[in-house]
Amino acid sequence: MMMATPEIEVTLYTRKGCHLCEEAKAQMAPLLREFGARLCEVDIDTDEKLRALYDFEVPVIFLGGRKVAKHRLDLAQLRRQLERAGLGSE
Repeated sequence: MMMATPEIEVTLYTRKGCHLCEEAKAQMAPLLREFGARLCEVDIDTDEKLRALYDFEVPVIFLGGRKVAKHRLDLAQLRRQLERAGLGSE
């Protein structure tokens, strides 16, 4: 297994009972494994500021510090973004 790049972190802002969040998590799991990315799940209902920001947008997905998706996940787009992130400029 090649580990030439630093670990990529993907943050999933979610909440309990969110079926779109579960769907997004399941869809991106193979890509995260392929790129060696780490998933960090954050329940927005545990933080007032996050709930205010993302209440009607979950799931919200960040790659590093950049928002890359909300509501629905475009896997082809996420793949391109992971490829770019893996090339190193962070």
